[in-house]
Amino acid sequence: MDTTIVLLRVGLGLGLGAAVGIERQWRARMAGLRTNALVSLGATLFVIVGAYSFDGPGADPTRVAAQIVSGIGFLGAGVIMKQGASITGLNTAATLWATAAVGALVGGGMYVVAVIGTAAIMIANTLLRPVGRLMDHQPAKAGRELPPADYRFEVTCREDAEAHVRGLTVQAITRPEFRLRSLQSRDDPTTGQVDVVAELTAPERDDRLLEAAVSRLSLEPLVTHVRWSVEQGDREPLFGAD
Repeated sequence: MDTTIVLLRVGLGLGLGAAVGIERQWRARMAGLRTNALVSLGATLFVIVGAYSFDGPGADPTRVAAQIVSGIGFLGAGVIMKQGASITGLNTAATLWATAAVGALVGGGMYVVAVIGTAAIMIANTLLRPVGRLMDHQPAKAGRELPPADYRFEVTCREDAEAHVRGLTVQAITRPEFRLRSLQSRDDPTTGQVDVVAELTAPERDDRLLEAAVSRLSLEPLVTHVRWSVEQGDREPLFGAD
């Protein structure tokens, strides 16, 4: 194989992988500029080795290229993280997988297809991002799987109204979508108030149900403060109404 062609393929494989990695690096993803460039370069080199370094009747240059597809899965698995009910890194792993395909195309001499593939990866990671977020914010839930959630619902009232407010709290959060895990009261002797705290579990997260309970209890004159929080992977900020 001509040295010029080898240098061309190596340089193009490295450059196209770096092009994909620029967007990943800019968004501070786990696999950034260097990782994507090396994945593409490695795939290019493996294809070159498989195509031009083995001779004989039993030689099969496609074996090396085929192993890239399965081998890159181990690298992609390293960037997928599960935190509570949420999973991160799936898009990064898919990007690495697609970048390896670009490198394999370059190694096989399919330069135009490799450039088109690189552009398609960058479009998927940029232009399709707002489309996905728009779909996530659609109110319709038919056919969609929502993650489970653990809620904390807290109501503050005067000490002499504790029993009544506990009953109102249970009534407000009693829904088929929730499972009540605990209900406890905490006295604050400095203010003379009581915090009624309920911990809930929902098989599918739906914050609107908590908002409805907040709106209902906020109208009670005995209630001075209502708030709720949700834990889904990382801790999220408190939401509520005073």
